[in-house]
Amino acid sequence: MTSISSRRLRKELNEIQAEGCPTGITLLSADNFESWFFSIEILGESLYQGEVFKLMFRFDSNYPISAPAVQFVVDEDSTAPVHPHVYSNGHICASILGNEWSPVLSVSAVCVTLQSMLASCKSKERPVDNDRYVRYAPDNPKKTRFHYDGKRSMR
Repeated sequence: MTSISSRRLRKELNEIQAEGCPTGITLLSADNFESWFFSIEILGESLYQGEVFKLMFRFDSNYPISAPAVQFVVDEDSTAPVHPHVYSNGHICASILGNEWSPVLSVSAVCVTLQSMLASCKSKERPVDNDRYVRYAPDNPKKTRFHYDGKRSMR
């Protein structure tokens, strides 16, 4: 981890600990500067109202210049939301995690964006290429070159 990455992550963590997370978002753990875990609850009237999902952020030494690897946790206690931009393995096809990433974005901003993405969803369905993608997907979603067309996620 570079000193720039460590300083930025320390600053973000201090802000979260001092000010708290946005409504519906909870920091579950941030024991190091490699991976952090959050829960996000979808608020308001939506298809996911009251549902809670777990997110994992993984940071490399180029953060915040490069986006963190962000995915929904899929394990015995958690599932990925059924959403046109979320694969069943938890990988997320969202442009802010790829070609529209900006170093001005924070971990909290990403959480709020994903919370909003779920809250505005009109139909619970998987991406059209879910089965194929999950079968061949890399462990790290940043190694996938997603195509962003605004409607569906595609590799």
